Amino acid sequence: MKKQFVCAALAVSMVMMTACGSSSGSTETTAAATEAATEVETAAESEAEAETEAEAEAASDVTYKVGICQLVQHDALDAATQGFRDALTEELGDAVEFDEQNAQGDSNTCSTIINSFVSADVDLIMANATPALQAAQAGTNEIPVLGTSVTEYGVALGIDDFDGLVGTNISGTSDLAPLTEQAAMLHELFPDAEKVGLLYCSAEANSQYQVDTVKVALEELGYTCEYYAFSDSNDLSTICTKAASESDVIYVPTDNTVAANTEIVNNICQPAGVPVIAGEEGICSGCGVATLSISYYDLGVATGKMAAKILTGESKVEEMPIEYAPQFTKKYNAAICEALGVEIPDDYVVIEE
Repeated sequence: MKKQFVCAALAVSMVMMTACGSSSGSTETTAAATEAATEVETAAESEAEAETEAEAEAASDVTYKVGICQLVQHDALDAATQGFRDALTEELGDAVEFDEQNAQGDSNTCSTIINSFVSADVDLIMANATPALQAAQAGTNEIPVLGTSVTEYGVALGIDDFDGLVGTNISGTSDLAPLTEQAAMLHELFPDAEKVGLLYCSAEANSQYQVDTVKVALEELGYTCEYYAFSDSNDLSTICTKAASESDVIYVPTDNTVAANTEIVNNICQPAGVPVIAGEEGICSGCGVATLSISYYDLGVATGKMAAKILTGESKVEEMPIEYAPQFTKKYNAAICEALGVEIPDDYVVIEE
């Protein structure tokens, strides 16, 4: 094509020179020159269009590989993953290939999954829950990582005086609900209770953070609080039984181990007549009476939109602050409330079956 432009340009020059030397054929020569120049311009436009089409075709062939590491299967994390996938697919369509893997509640398996993503050189990692995020932090400092269903990033990542911006290859969304408002909810429903048991998994850093914060708020409201920490699902039943025998009300944070084993908690607490205030809707639907909840699906959608901006180059992960749920809803479990005789105020929304 370039050779054609050179020949055409020479032809135009020769025509123009001829025009200067012959006045009698000036009209014909000028017309010929104009025609030649038009042909050169048309050829240039055609080449530009061809290059644009080639670039568009190349762009359409781009495929982004996204690895998803989810700690364990339960309603909240499942909803977050689905929201992430839906949002990213809506933004980028078939240009995204997902590799979704579940660690089945094992932190070591999270590390194995993350390492496999690094070896596969994925374009982005979505870490669903705190142990998955911690594994991603240890596994790579280059591949963009977005967390979701993570309560407090400063605690999870070991950052003192966290200001909302990690500043590395990590960002994401937080499921942190206002903990003082959760304490206020417990007080609203059970003002005459005296002792509150704080049931949580000691292996989950964000669970520890939540119960510590709620404990302060509850003690300011006049309650006596006691920690009931279990190390994993194997001793959940024993610790929960002890908590139910010694507490008027039990508080459970957004704890992944409890979320995956709500039947164990409910089979102990409901027969004992001890109500459970839960940190999120999935736990509440399985064993709680009420919760101040967020939409984990919407949280996943927000994470997916962040991912799209990173993959397309619109934003840099190190410049993206942590995003939080925009709203919280008071919800209750109608069946358990009825079984325990708990009266719920009118501003609560029933959890749909």
